[in-house]
Amino acid sequence: MKNMIAVLALSSFFVFTACKKNESTGSATEKSDYKESGKLIVDSVKVSDSTKITDSLKVKYTSKLLVFPELKDKTLLDSIYFQNKGSKDFSKTGLQAYLENEKNKYFSSVKNDSKDWISDITYAQDWYSSSHMNLISNINGYMHIQYAGSGYEGGAHDNYGFSERVFDLKNNRKLELKDITSMPSTKIETLLMKNINTINSGTTDAEGEVKNSEMLLVEKIPASNNFYFDQKNLYFHYSPYEITAFAAGDIIIPISWEELRGTLNAEFKERMKIK
Repeated sequence: MKNMIAVLALSSFFVFTACKKNESTGSATEKSDYKESGKLIVDSVKVSDSTKITDSLKVKYTSKLLVFPELKDKTLLDSIYFQNKGSKDFSKTGLQAYLENEKNKYFSSVKNDSKDWISDITYAQDWYSSSHMNLISNINGYMHIQYAGSGYEGGAHDNYGFSERVFDLKNNRKLELKDITSMPSTKIETLLMKNINTINSGTTDAEGEVKNSEMLLVEKIPASNNFYFDQKNLYFHYSPYEITAFAAGDIIIPISWEELRGTLNAEFKERMKIK
């Protein structure tokens, strides 16, 4: 069957969040008075609706997009809304209309693609597609947004994942790894392998907690663009199946500023006040 899960592509992987089974219908807008460094004003739009395909199959669509009424730079906005293919109107009204259209396309796709095998579903199932933009922080002009989503369309379990993006609001662009450190990717990969068990996933078996390194599917961990940071560390975030088995969940690997000493970009170091 065709997978209809919404794709929020970054580094060639799907973006998902945890499953929500509570039912609600209709559309809504949400507003936050969130203000931090730079007095950034943030609003949001949301669509949450469901439909019955057959007596046995119910499908739900939920999606939330952030709205930044004060951000006007086209290149920056295109990067923030990179998953909104074909959308050019990033106003609250435009983004609300985009979500309504995406919802209708999702429902139509499920109906059209399932008509040849829908009779095979003999027990009640709830399928869904969910995606959310979440503002994590806005520190020193660096805005961190997490794009998260999940979906289920039959099978053993839901799928989910995360995409992290940091935007330089001072220079109106997405921050790249090279803007933070000049360390070669091979050396970063060595640090990632060394630090993989720093934040364990909490997975357990009969013998107790299982280390992340015991569930690796790769021989080396790539220094991906799926990163963010705080005052102490640079973090790389990997979704299920990207580097480990699904049972490990999503994996976050920190690299401290001390480990990157001597390679940090001067402007970044100054703005983040890293000693």
